[in-house]
Amino acid sequence: MTKYSHLLGICCALLLGGCQTVEQLSIDYMLPAEVSFPPSLKRVAVVNNMPSIPDNKLIVEETDEKKKDETEIARKTKYFNGNSKITTEALAEALANENYFDEVVICDSMLRANDMIPRESTLSKSEVESLIESLDVDFLIALENIQLRSLRKIEYLREWGVYAGTIDVKVYPTVKVYLPNRNGPMVTINTNDSIFWDYAAPSIAQAGAGLISETEMLKEASEFAGTVPVKYMLPHWKTSSRYLFTSGSVNMRDAAVYVRENNWQQAIELWKQTYEKKKKGKQKMYAAYNVALGYEMQDSIQAAEEWALKAQKEAYDIDKIEEKKEQGGIDISDVPNYFAVTRYLNELQERKEGMTRLNVQMERFKNDF
Repeated sequence: MTKYSHLLGICCALLLGGCQTVEQLSIDYMLPAEVSFPPSLKRVAVVNNMPSIPDNKLIVEETDEKKKDETEIARKTKYFNGNSKITTEALAEALANENYFDEVVICDSMLRANDMIPRESTLSKSEVESLIESLDVDFLIALENIQLRSLRKIEYLREWGVYAGTIDVKVYPTVKVYLPNRNGPMVTINTNDSIFWDYAAPSIAQAGAGLISETEMLKEASEFAGTVPVKYMLPHWKTSSRYLFTSGSVNMRDAAVYVRENNWQQAIELWKQTYEKKKKGKQKMYAAYNVALGYEMQDSIQAAEEWALKAQKEAYDIDKIEEKKEQGGIDISDVPNYFAVTRYLNELQERKEGMTRLNVQMERFKNDF
């Protein structure tokens, strides 16, 4: 768990505790990609532009000593070049599964496998145009590099009385997008992500032996690496948690019933009544927060942001932030209401800021998404 996630957990526990009843909901929404492709680019070829590597291992291996508390028995770090053929195939399949382009063609043969003289990996203008013509596509997405960092550990878990073996692999794929009639790539995408395996056993030897083999690890990590760049290139769905406040007044309880019936508009009216009735305090904040959620659930992001800002203003006063500033500083755990509402507001603003770009990226579907 990251430090941020830990603080978020503390703040949510404080915010959602006490007498207030809270229901957790989930929401799926689409976020734009970092790269925008014109609607005219409908057919793409995914090509393998990595050189042939005789020995897959990079000559780097690190072994650390035991930790001071002796719970960690062994640690070994290795660096590899991934299997470019597997990564290219996985990238093509992941792109095809999104149904964003009309057709995805794969050329997983290494374009530089027969090079006699080392050269820059970037494809030349003539190479790009030749490939586009021969593959009958509009543009290319090329795998340029795939590197892996493997961390293998064995630890003793005292509370369970077992040895736990883990392998955590960080993958670093690099892809470039090439268009015809253009010198150099349109964009270079450097990404990274992690994949993890574990195995527990009563002895060190069994814990080590039960872990995935290095050969299989390289295969699965290389395949996983091919899926990583897709969310940077194509619009993608995100699932987030939301919180609904359901008690404290008759209106809040009745509104919760409307929510269960998926009647968000009627629920919003009741929350607005509560907000107007209360002069200040948590009930006013809860009502504004719920209104924001209601509008978000109906994809009215502008209205949702406006009500989240109202909830944030109430939270600012509830947590006495101005007073705490004068006292010399603010700790996040001391302002749980403000922190939680602001986090929600930030997510709404992220959605709002991406809407224009998302609409452009989804023009090929007449914005039907």
